[in-house]
Amino acid sequence: MELFDNIEYENKDFTKEAMELGDYEECSFVNCNFSQVDLSNFMFINCTFIGSNLSLAKLINTIFREVIFKECKMTGLFFDTVNPFGFSCSFDHCNLSSSSFFKVKMKNAQFSNSTLVDVDFTECDINGSVLRNCDLTNAVFDQSNLEKVDFRTSYNYVIDIDRNRIKKSQHSLQSIHGLLYKYDILID
Repeated sequence: MELFDNIEYENKDFTKEAMELGDYEECSFVNCNFSQVDLSNFMFINCTFIGSNLSLAKLINTIFREVIFKECKMTGLFFDTVNPFGFSCSFDHCNLSSSSFFKVKMKNAQFSNSTLVDVDFTECDINGSVLRNCDLTNAVFDQSNLEKVDFRTSYNYVIDIDRNRIKKSQHSLQSIHGLLYKYDILID
């Protein structure tokens, strides 16, 4: 595969012009459109995506290592199909609604100011991650490792404390109802 190193792609519409299969290192993608593009078997290392649309992109065996996503639309992505070796991403001001992290291991991940509505975190491992000011409406946590996760500024989440590992996770008093919902108790 060809190596693409330290290149900035700006305002590219990869739905109209095909992106070359290869290894992209230290590249940035600014205001690019990858919507429904097949990114299977691509490698992105130390890359940055800013203001780009990756919604419904195909990510089979895609490699993401030390990748930063800022202000990106990323709805309907299946991160459970990416290459798990060294998977590491951070998300800032992104919309990841209806995406799946089923069984994904991504310890110490950073999610900031992002929309995570209807996201599937079933059986994922986000131990030590920070979810800062994220909307988790209808996000699914089931048999997930949420130990040491910082949820303090996130909101609209419901986590069954009997079905997830939550030891030393951090929560705000305002969101405590999301942990105790199933017990049908009133909290003032």
